[in-house]
Amino acid sequence: MQSSDLIRDARRRAGLTIRQLARRAGTSHSAIAAYESGAKVPGGPTLERILRSCGFALRVQLVALAPFEDRQARGREIVDVLELAEQFPARHGPRITARFG
Repeated sequence: MQSSDLIRDARRRAGLTIRQLARRAGTSHSAIAAYESGAKVPGGPTLERILRSCGFALRVQLVALAPFEDRQARGREIVDVLELAEQFPARHGPRITARFG
């Protein structure tokens, strides 16, 4: 979710106008409007202050896509399969020879 969406959603859920939010957050209404439109992107502390002014807290959570050990194990499995495949004789199709003349 974009910061513009977060600010707009928080302001609307708090029942505030842009001017009311600006007053609570200690900034100008034009800054809030620019943040909501995406014309400007607030820094982390500014975003947090604006959301708190609406009565919300921002929670950021780091989520692992896959445990590192699992990725290593999967990579090792692929290497093992490729090494095993190298031990089998290659099968080639029949040779076609052409005679000229």
